[in-house]
Amino acid sequence: KNNPSDIECWDKTCGKCHYYQYKRVSNTIMLTNTGIIKNLSEAWGQPLGKLYATQQLNGFLDNGTYKNIPSIKNINNIAAIAYRKFCSGCHVGYKRWWGYNAHHSSGCAACHWSHSECGVYEGGDIQIKGNKGLATKHTINVLPDNDVCFKCHNRSGRISLHYEGLVDSNNSLIPTNGIFPGRTLISGVRNVYHIKADVHFEKYDLDCIDCHTSRDIMGDGYIYENMYKQVEIACEDCHGTYSEKPSFGMILKENNSALIESKNYKIQNNYGKNMVKTKKGRYFSNVYYKDCKYYLFSKRTGKKHKLSLITNDKKHGIKGHEKLGCTSCHTRVAQQCYGCHTIYDERKIQADLINNEKMTSGAFTEKEDLRRLYPFPLAVNEKGRISPVTPGCQTFLTYIDKHGNILYKNKVPLFREKKQFKYAPFYSHNTGKKAVECNECHGNLYFAGFGKSLISIKKGNIISPILCDNCDKPLDAILYAKEGIIYNTGDIVRENSRNLNKEELIKIVKPNICIICHNKGEESFYENKIDYNRLTNCLKRYNSN
Repeated sequence: KNNPSDIECWDKTCGKCHYYQYKRVSNTIMLTNTGIIKNLSEAWGQPLGKLYATQQLNGFLDNGTYKNIPSIKNINNIAAIAYRKFCSGCHVGYKRWWGYNAHHSSGCAACHWSHSECGVYEGGDIQIKGNKGLATKHTINVLPDNDVCFKCHNRSGRISLHYEGLVDSNNSLIPTNGIFPGRTLISGVRNVYHIKADVHFEKYDLDCIDCHTSRDIMGDGYIYENMYKQVEIACEDCHGTYSEKPSFGMILKENNSALIESKNYKIQNNYGKNMVKTKKGRYFSNVYYKDCKYYLFSKRTGKKHKLSLITNDKKHGIKGHEKLGCTSCHTRVAQQCYGCHTIYDERKIQADLINNEKMTSGAFTEKEDLRRLYPFPLAVNEKGRISPVTPGCQTFLTYIDKHGNILYKNKVPLFREKKQFKYAPFYSHNTGKKAVECNECHGNLYFAGFGKSLISIKKGNIISPILCDNCDKPLDAILYAKEGIIYNTGDIVRENSRNLNKEELIKIVKPNICIICHNKGEESFYENKIDYNRLTNCLKRYNSN
């Protein structure tokens, strides 16, 4: 093999010396893809009833239950086939040598080897110089840089793009520089343009690994059902909450992960150092507490940054905002792809990436209606916090059999026994220090989930410039109003998540009578529950004069 870290043999190679890491990565969701498989199946109206993974595995779930997880390779409903042929090209068990600026190896090398934009060797060995299917150089990246993450995370939510201030939009290769496409190209024949980058990248030049722990990426040994359960970090870990500062603990043992992992950093930790804890109670390896201040240092460069806390900051203590997540106010843009039209044609053939890339009958193609970045809809996420949500996915499925018969066209699959669109809580990784303005969030019903629709609270039908192909529902709205009643067009996919309810919608709209004059969150009367009688009394006094 030209890759000794491939999952077919990594237990006999890398795993010999790095057994602890090998066992963790064997169950990481970046390899198992359990979340993608589960959510794709449910979104396409074909729930599997139990957990499946890219390959057969066994281990403990995060609740302590020991499970044998079967492989998706032998399931042949259309959702499973779509995963194998369409979605599985990015998991770390697959070596991807096609596409532009999207090449990656399999196994440990998926993250610890770098690849050029064209996927050729560019090192000093003249015997293989220019050969395809090889890493850029004979060099192991102990600490992967952002380019490695970019190879996979430039699709779907496009978080690698947005973090660095890039957007691919719908422009494909439309010329943007004279008669030629723009300079920055990415996989899928896409041409990106620039927006404002995430503040952590723009101002502090932080790598992905500076915020994410090794357990976020490589796993902690447990098998997780969804990605958000494996991720162990939250904004509050570093910035605190209005009422509490970040928690920390002291390195006292030689097996402390913060001590061991920092051996490869520019700055090494030592005994007695106070390390900040993640939301799961584990130690960060590069975030610490010293002399009543909190700091983060970059793992690769060693550059130190003092952390800004929101504890006791009046802007973060406004009454009525207790349920808001950080990303509700501080997200600059959130990718929203509306109308994902997927065609499955049995007359064509396509490689099955899980079953050894064999070309089999049936091929998928897709197109979309439109994309939006801002504004973005809000809903209640799995933590009970209000956060941005994005279509995930808004599938319109067309099925053509081997004889050319169209079995169905632009079918909206059932989700939870209803014909409805799916939305998912989403962090776009495009964070701004400046929050969304009060009047913008409370005055624009797009944030409340009504899309670009014009609604009537009296008699009359909903008016929307964007309707789905085979129904009268707005394409870009989770909610719509008709004859004074609010209806759902979609649902939030995660457990314990939901759309905003009537009481929450009233709370969004009602403060506008104050915000129209007082659009600064630090206004003193926003520190307490709003007394609308005060406004009524003021109006009475005004009218009496």
